[in-house]
Amino acid sequence: MTTLYLCGPINGCTDEQAMGWREHVKSLWVGETLDPMRRDYRGKEAVAYRDIVELDKIDIQRCDAVLVSYDKPSVGTSMEVLFAWQIGKPVVVVADNKTTISPWLRYHAHRIVGDYETGVAVAAKLSRE
Repeated sequence: MTTLYLCGPINGCTDEQAMGWREHVKSLWVGETLDPMRRDYRGKEAVAYRDIVELDKIDIQRCDAVLVSYDKPSVGTSMEVLFAWQIGKPVVVVADNKTTISPWLRYHAHRIVGDYETGVAVAAKLSRE
């Protein structure tokens, strides 16, 4: 069974923005998902920053691939992408074609796709390679 880390903005997001796409991807993924929202630290970032980063890094180390929901810049998302790329995890970014993709994100993504269904399929394929 393959494991997918669900990477995307949380800080400053509504429940729907932070969880809606994650729940959709969970319904598509055959395998385990690692969802950082299971530890919802919104509003506690200043005191829980060590736990947030360390636990997210453990999840990324455990996963077989990272699926990124990208619709706006996010420091945490960017750091997770770089960390995943550095340790050899496939990174698949989902962004619509109107979203401006930073050269840094483009460089560290193995693939950029336009929808979650394609993202899940690509992540599954890359996680087996």
